[in-house]
Amino acid sequence: MSFFHRLNTAWRTDPLLRRVVQNSSHLLSSSTIGAGVSFAQGILVARLIGIPALGLVTTIITFVSNVNRLLTFRMSEMVVKRLNGALAEDRPHEGAAAVKAALLIESITSLAAYLILLALAGWAVQTFAADFRSNPLTADLFRFYGLILLTNFVTETSTGILQAARRFAWIARLSILQSLTTAVVILAAFLLRRGVSEVVLAYVIGKSINGLGLAFLAQVELRRLLGANWWRTPLQALPQKRALVTFLLNTNLNGTVNLFTRDNFPLYAAWLLNSEQVGYYRLAQMLINFIILPLDPLIWPTYAEITQTVAQKNWAATRRLLRRVSLLTGSLVLMVGAGLALTGWFLLPLVYGPQAAPAYPILLVLLAGYGFASTFQWNRPLFLALGKPGYPVLIALLTGCLELLLMFTLVPIADSMLLLSTIFSGYFILSIGLTAWRGWNLLPRS
Repeated sequence: MSFFHRLNTAWRTDPLLRRVVQNSSHLLSSSTIGAGVSFAQGILVARLIGIPALGLVTTIITFVSNVNRLLTFRMSEMVVKRLNGALAEDRPHEGAAAVKAALLIESITSLAAYLILLALAGWAVQTFAADFRSNPLTADLFRFYGLILLTNFVTETSTGILQAARRFAWIARLSILQSLTTAVVILAAFLLRRGVSEVVLAYVIGKSINGLGLAFLAQVELRRLLGANWWRTPLQALPQKRALVTFLLNTNLNGTVNLFTRDNFPLYAAWLLNSEQVGYYRLAQMLINFIILPLDPLIWPTYAEITQTVAQKNWAATRRLLRRVSLLTGSLVLMVGAGLALTGWFLLPLVYGPQAAPAYPILLVLLAGYGFASTFQWNRPLFLALGKPGYPVLIALLTGCLELLLMFTLVPIADSMLLLSTIFSGYFILSIGLTAWRGWNLLPRS
């Protein structure tokens, strides 16, 4: 039986797979549009400000986002779990208490993250933007982009509310609006021959529209689900507080581990190498987004279905869904990845200019890691559904320690972005491979 025949058979005969794809279709369309828009605006940005300045912008975005990730919890996961469970069991007051707690915690951590960012901006320039430290405005760019921490003060919780309510279309439309707004501002900057400040402004406007829009739509949906006075529910109505704290600490720990092993990669490149190398990484990543962005929307619809089949102890359906989701994602990774590998050598210089040619070997190496991660993206959601959130954290921590050891011992000697990218991709393959293998073997076969 051929690969594509198996995929077609799975689609026709498996209602669970169809429901996952249908629930993610709105997000899939927005991600596809977002990938196209991001690709176009990336061309404008690279040609407007050059590769070293593109690396600076990437460093600013990464640093600000990671300061926030260091403090925040994965509120969307908690909200989906608690709100869905409370509504299914006809206990809306418990769902309201969970949402209220999430909103309060995320608001406080977002404000704290912004204050910390203000204090660390000067250090960030000296450590991660040494090429631009002579410009006194560089630290101000870090602080200015940090405003997104305030305009996205309840984004995680709001996203969880909309996911629980199956309002994927709303999330998708807002994402499209963000992408288009950012692209319009960047286009204006390109036509007016502006600089880095205007590029950063474009991202701030787009992110702010998304964050504030999600907060508004979530409040609309809460009134429908829980009533106009849901916010009056006392926090004492929240059940299993210890389990909630444990869940939040596990998600925060997982986010912290990912922060240092995965999300900090552009910062490590800036620290160990320079902004130009970060720019090459960013060019490669913009092409890889054609794989990542269309597949990301499958994660949470898959999680929702896995949670249900695991709760029903329907292990055969769980295994079948995981196999077929991997078959679906793997087919897209294979097709798009092969296309990028075959065309990237002339596509990068053609699109971004001759100076972009060194990004091609980096693209090939990163394709392996990101492609593998995208194919088995269900690895962590499976453990969440099984009530074992600690194992993915442990695996990520152990493999991450090995990754960081190799980075900080070998890269300064070799002074090579290609080596750094190879270590990074190896981390993806090892950590996700072990997690997916362990999760699969935890599922009973009867």
